[in-house]
Amino acid sequence: MFPQIKAMFGTSKQQGDAAEDAALHYLQQAHMRLLERNYRTPGRGGGEIDLIMRAPDGTCVFVEVRQRRSNSHGGAAASVSAPKRRRIVFAARHYLMRLREPPPCRFDVVVLEPGGIQWLQAAFEAY
Repeated sequence: MFPQIKAMFGTSKQQGDAAEDAALHYLQQAHMRLLERNYRTPGRGGGEIDLIMRAPDGTCVFVEVRQRRSNSHGGAAASVSAPKRRRIVFAARHYLMRLREPPPCRFDVVVLEPGGIQWLQAAFEAY
């Protein structure tokens, strides 16, 4: 059984780390391999990627983890706004520049809500 995210006490950083731990465990159960966690671009105004995973087929998967205690305001998936997506894509491009030959890529979102974990594959595209 996957770890459940309950109404937790503590800082938002602790809650975010717990959500990322649960998402990582969930993805590893699906045979995804962790490449990087909390990848950040240098400088101000850059981006951050919660998890960078490798799928069994070799695809590099940039994962945004979102947690919400309720589904009001559209839930956790709706909180991945256009500016947030732009920062994730920016960070992904930065990450890929380090590689000799960039693999196929996609952008996923893992949502943790009271109803459980939902994995949205290819949730958005780079533009």
